[in-house]
Amino acid sequence: MVFLSLCLGQVLVKYVAGDALSGFATISPHTSDLSKSTLQLAFLFAPALVTMVIMIGSVRGKVRRIVNVLPALGVGLLTTLLGVPLATSGLRGAIESGPFWQQLNRGQALVVGTTAFITLLFLWSQRRSFKGEEGRSARHRD
Repeated sequence: MVFLSLCLGQVLVKYVAGDALSGFATISPHTSDLSKSTLQLAFLFAPALVTMVIMIGSVRGKVRRIVNVLPALGVGLLTTLLGVPLATSGLRGAIESGPFWQQLNRGQALVVGTTAFITLLFLWSQRRSFKGEEGRSARHRD
């Protein structure tokens, strides 16, 4: 769920943040690169943060907690991939010059694809399964 929320945040950055920044600039004409970066990062991270707060304690069982490390790792890497380009130029330059960023940037398709697949597997495995017609409600019958 956090992966999907982070994807929603990226959509908000792409389609909403520019208009929000324009509206903010009319109120305060002294907007800077820092305020643009801060607003974009807020749009990116807000859905994921809300989802994390809502989902606290929803994973039960030791095995599920251990298995949830995989999507959490993927979300962390995706957060880095999406957040660094939105950072201020000085911070972005410092991060992008490091070897970790070079490796992560080259493997971004693998990170996104694998995390998306793992997230979908988790979502599909958690759906309720019905046992025959007697387990279904009247509105789900043909």
